[in-house]
Amino acid sequence: MLKKLSRLTLLSALSASSLSALADANSSKTLAPIDNPIVLKRADPWLVRDEKSGCYTFIGSSPKFDEIELRQACRLNDLKLAEPKVIWQKRDKGPMSVNIWAPELHQINGSWYIYFAAGDIEKPFSIRMYALKNDSADPMQGEWQEMGQVTSHLDSFSLDATSFTHKGKRYMIWAQQNQPATYNSALWLAEMDSPTSIKEPIIAITEPTLDWEVQGYKVNEGAAVITHGDKIFVTYSASATDHRYAMGLLWADVNADLLDPASWHKKAEPVFTTNAELGRFGPGHNSFVKAEDGVTDLMIYHSRDYKELKGTPLTDPNRHARARIITWDKNGFPVFSSERAD
Repeated sequence: MLKKLSRLTLLSALSASSLSALADANSSKTLAPIDNPIVLKRADPWLVRDEKSGCYTFIGSSPKFDEIELRQACRLNDLKLAEPKVIWQKRDKGPMSVNIWAPELHQINGSWYIYFAAGDIEKPFSIRMYALKNDSADPMQGEWQEMGQVTSHLDSFSLDATSFTHKGKRYMIWAQQNQPATYNSALWLAEMDSPTSIKEPIIAITEPTLDWEVQGYKVNEGAAVITHGDKIFVTYSASATDHRYAMGLLWADVNADLLDPASWHKKAEPVFTTNAELGRFGPGHNSFVKAEDGVTDLMIYHSRDYKELKGTPLTDPNRHARARIITWDKNGFPVFSSERAD
């Protein structure tokens, strides 16, 4: 009888251990369950949380790449139910007339800015970076003004501008092709001298050189910044935007000179990838935001739930926005738990 009880106890312990290992990445004792996807058919998701109200404003690529819209909700799970508001539409011709990609929303000096990429309908992949501005306290209100092109040191394929502050300075990271066009895009960094312009020096902080970064296309893009402890982290996405799309990680010490290329370190392996068993294909182009408790870190990203595309990576609209809890290891690095569902 004792042997039987011991065996049952052992099996119970093993079962509990197995269940713990397979637990959902979003398992939490303090947060409401996250109802993924949080928004359907919105790639390149970017989420802003108002610190006073706790409410969220969501922005992402519209599936037809022809307009920019915002939506708001005070609960993460209500974003998919929120009524989107179109705040800008593409031009009929010339710059900003096609391929409206990856808009991001930032509040800078009391005004709202949206950075986005767009092409010319006569040359659809002449992608460049642009900005909109709104002086309203609420980005869903007021008028959005075109602020023109956000230029860099090169006149080449460029996209995915993001902005962050560190030690009193504002920086921009963006993706751009080099002058010899030996790759599709690398990530570049510069200090900003206004919300829509940068200044020298300009450095590359990562180029697509690793095997997992050059599948289909040689791409480093979609940067997102999060600071934790004594490090500043940059996630990015690489390769073609099908099931081979994956996320990588850069970091620098918080006291380092961010404009010194030697300050930046790069993880050799991807940190978040396709997992067919979990129905996750081509995850990437993420942002970071606090959960409803104002404390827990969330990663907002897109992925498809199948491998075989319905058309091309651009015409298949089913990249859905998802949220997952990010934890931190004993060395202060983010834990993405790619083997776990959300």
